[in-house]
Amino acid sequence: MEPKKNVKADVSRNSSLYFAVGMVLMLALTYMTINYKTYEKEAIDIGQLDLDALDDEEIPITNQEIIPPPPPPPPPVVPEEIEIVEDEKEIEETVIESTETDQEEEIVEVEEVEVEEVEEDIEVPFAVIENVPIFPGCEREKGNNAKKQCMSDKISKFVNKKFNTDLASDLGLSGRQRINVIFKIDKTGNIIGIQARAPHPGLEKEAKRVIGLLPKMKPGKQRGKAVTVPYSLPILFQVQD
Repeated sequence: MEPKKNVKADVSRNSSLYFAVGMVLMLALTYMTINYKTYEKEAIDIGQLDLDALDDEEIPITNQEIIPPPPPPPPPVVPEEIEIVEDEKEIEETVIESTETDQEEEIVEVEEVEVEEVEEDIEVPFAVIENVPIFPGCEREKGNNAKKQCMSDKISKFVNKKFNTDLASDLGLSGRQRINVIFKIDKTGNIIGIQARAPHPGLEKEAKRVIGLLPKMKPGKQRGKAVTVPYSLPILFQVQD
């Protein structure tokens, strides 16, 4: 015998509906809880206005400075008497003659003007010049490099011989002293444009004096033409303490 069960007594019949309704209610409650805001009421103290304190305030008495009026302007200058002279003198008119030639005048032909070409003073560095300047005594050296080395050696010996090494001690200097000297050998072989830089002006003056004593050289040439050649010379010496 099978037991008979009432269909309305089946609890699981509407379980999905109950679940959906419960889920909606929980979501609505959660949303309201999250968005719920509270505001604290703060009391703002604007203070208390004491009108009696305003009545007792003392207003300082200020003295107004009286500015004296400006001095009266000086009396106007009496104009000098104007002498009226009758216009009897005749004024000579200046006639400006035209410089244009008339067709009837003879036109003088001008001879051709010769323009003299001025050679530019070209400077070629000592390291790249084709024909180096020749120091007296280096004429027999063969090759440009040999003449360069000979010139450097000759200048170094000349400076060591002529330079006053006792000058540094007289100036109160000690230790190793360095002087940088720059000069030029122009197109005629003369020494020009001597510049020196040293720790003391006295050393610079002595270096310029010694370089100015260098003998005249045979000028350097670039492409067969005499040019100016700049030359730099460092001078180093040790001051004996």
